[in-house]
Order: sequence, then C-alpha cells, then structure tokens
Amino acid sequence: GDRAMTQPTPQATPSADNAGGRPSPMEVLAERARKVLPAGGFGNFEPDMFIRSGSGSRVIDENGQEYIDYLISSGPMILGHGHPEVNAAIARQMESGMTFFANNAAGVALAERICAAVACADQLRYVSTGGEADMYAMRLARAHTGRPKIMKFEGGYHGMSAEALMSLAPKRLQNFPQPVPDSAGIPAAVEADMLIAPFNDADFAAGMIDEYGDEIAGVIVEPLQRLIPPAPGFLETLRAKTAERGIVLIFDEVVTGFRLAWGGAQERYGVVPDLCTLGKIIGGGLPLAAIAGRESIMRHFDEKAVGEAGFTFQIGTLSGNPLAAVAGLATLDVLDRPGSYERLTEVGTRLMTAAHDALDAVGIPHQIVGDPTLFDVVFSAKPVLNYRDIMAADSQRAAVFNAAMRSRGILKPGAKTYPHLALDEADILQTIDAYGYAAGQVAAMPAAS
Repeated sequence: GDRAMTQPTPQATPSADNAGGRPSPMEVLAERARKVLPAGGFGNFEPDMFIRSGSGSRVIDENGQEYIDYLISSGPMILGHGHPEVNAAIARQMESGMTFFANNAAGVALAERICAAVACADQLRYVSTGGEADMYAMRLARAHTGRPKIMKFEGGYHGMSAEALMSLAPKRLQNFPQPVPDSAGIPAAVEADMLIAPFNDADFAAGMIDEYGDEIAGVIVEPLQRLIPPAPGFLETLRAKTAERGIVLIFDEVVTGFRLAWGGAQERYGVVPDLCTLGKIIGGGLPLAAIAGRESIMRHFDEKAVGEAGFTFQIGTLSGNPLAAVAGLATLDVLDRPGSYERLTEVGTRLMTAAHDALDAVGIPHQIVGDPTLFDVVFSAKPVLNYRDIMAADSQRAAVFNAAMRSRGILKPGAKTYPHLALDEADILQTIDAYGYAAGQVAAMPAAS
C-alpha cells in the first residue's frame, strides 16, 4: 500500500498481438477485471498491469514482456522473487499446516529475532497488514495516555484507517494543523482529534506539541517519509518534545524496517521511538505485520496486566500465522549475513548516481530523493523537504521519464525505486542504460507553453 505521493505512471506496454487487431492477453484480462473489480483492479498498482510470474530480479507480465522489477510488491521482496531458502521454508511449513489461530513456535522465534534487532522493541504483537499495525499503534497511544489527539505529518502514509487517511495526499492544501480527509466515508468527528504538521519542520512540530501537548496521545511519523529523509535534528526534536510531555512517539517502519539497516530507521538515524510498526520484509512476501515497543505500553494488550479499563482488544485470524513467520525468518536469515546491507547500499548508490548523471548530462533540473535502499527522481530545481515540495515538482516530466523506463524493461512504482539483493550486474547495466534513454526522452519534451 504505497499509493501516496505517486507520480503519474504510463499505461501497460501493448503486446505485438495488437498489430493484428487482436486484443492482447492483458487487454482481455483487463476487460474481465472491469466487470468484477471496481476500477478494474485491487486498488494497488496500475489496473492494466497483470504480472504472471516473478523469479529473482525479474517479473513477466501476462503479455510475456519481461521487466527488471523495482516495484518488488511495494517493498517486501528484498531478496527478489522465489528465493530458494524462503521457498524451502514455506514448503516445509505447508506440509504441517498453514494457519491455526493459535500460538506457534515459528511466530515466537520471529518475535525474538525482531525484538533483538529493533531498538524500541521489548515486545510485539502480530497483525496481517501494516495499516492494521499503524491503527493499533495509535489506539495503544490513546490507551496508554488517556488522551484523544494524534499528530501526524502531511503526506505521511500510515495505512487506511480513518485517522491515517487525514492529509495523506491532500489536493487542496489546508492551513496547519487542520486535517484534510483523503476519502469519502470518514466521520467528521475524526478530524477533531487529528493534528497535521509539515514534515521536517522541527520548530513547527515543537510549537504544536507545546500548544496541544496535554491532549496529544501520540505522534506518528515515517522516519523517512515516503522518500524524504529527515532533516538533521528533526527526529531528535520529536523525541525530546514527546518525552517531555509524556506523548507516545511512533515510528512507522513498515517500509524502513529491515531495509534502511538491520535495525531499521532507528538504527540508521540513531533515534529510538516508544513504539514502531513493521511489515513488508518481516513476512518474507506473505501477509504479516507487527506493532512493537516498550513493555510499559505493549502491556495494554494484556488485560491481566492493565485491567479492563486500560485493555486494548486485538485479534486477527491470520495474525502470526506460521507460513508467514517461517518466510520472514528465512528472509531475515539471509539479510543478517555479512555484506547484505553493504551490497544493498552499493547497488542503490550506483543507481542513484546513474540517474543523476543521466539527467545532469541533458541539463534537466532534478533531485534524487531518498536513501540508497529506497529512492527516486523528483523533477524539481529545489531541495525536497516535505509533501508540498513533491507536489510542486514537474509531474509531466516524471510521467515521461517513467514511461521511458518502462519501455526499456524497467518496472517501478510511480514515485519509488526499491533496490534489492537479487539485482545482478546485467540488471544494473540495463537500468543505467534505461536512465540514459529516459533522460533523453525528458530532454526532448516540447517546452511548456
């Protein structure tokens, strides 16, 4: 679920069948999908793109077109598709059962592994999606503090709960701290308890916490917001101000967990929250997410520890299911080996440099925004510090650039590139070549009137 902050994306590549006037396999599928799926899709990626298979660094669509995959299921497939160790772990577990709605040893082992790796994590509780994890984290903050308000940052993505769908991708820019609902069907009452701040403005955040501190239960933030790294001192200010006022600081590490570093953004940036949410990588490609944090807060999930009034009820049919747990364990085994993160950083750095060099060579103003483990090109002449800077960037250039990359066999989301460990030298060289071609296509665009 990374629909926030996307840039326009090209249509799927038509197949050679079109030359004879016959619809391509993907066009046939799209027609079938439109009858049974609203907007013809699952709500995630472009509805006219149907992936048939994935292996290692590549995927093949239903027209038989092959791509180097930088979408990687929106982040989970950090080892690439069909990693033999992950597949073997899943196959072994399938022989003895897929899900039980009871505790299982693999889920305990994965929890031990995560709690050892992640600085804030004394304990964790499993759910199936990152959005669920974020929803429970906000609820835990309210249970722990007895306060009503949640503070979030404009453009920050925290799933699909009513609270999270405030100022995720507002088309009209409202004055802070007023929220803008991103969806129909959200009660107006939710707006009253949400405060919105600009990302990377430490002074604004500190002032808001000073003003509303006694009402704020939690501050939720992506430590790297979509693509945008934290400015020096920003996370440190949030940590200091929330601690001062007894506010629960929540890092949404669904994307950054086990990606930016073994210990996630907490390790990478050296700031430890009270709670964090994890997903994507920890399930090894299967549905699994978690809320993790300090025992004093996590104990609200234990009615015996906190009593009925403080108890935060949480249940989920597939929470901690053994199939996802063994896939997550096998994935973490590979990531934990010497050199894994160095390799990921090296590949990402080469790609970031290549994109920059290609656009520089043709004189196109741009920023390469993000981290070597997660980045993209933003067509802006000025540094990108927050959502409004992204909104002000040139989306037409982005669309042309992305379409050109797709035509050269590169599959990526509209506004993200996910490097991964399955990429080999041939993949990297093909991607670098595609950057050169795409930069040329942007340079050839007619001047805006």
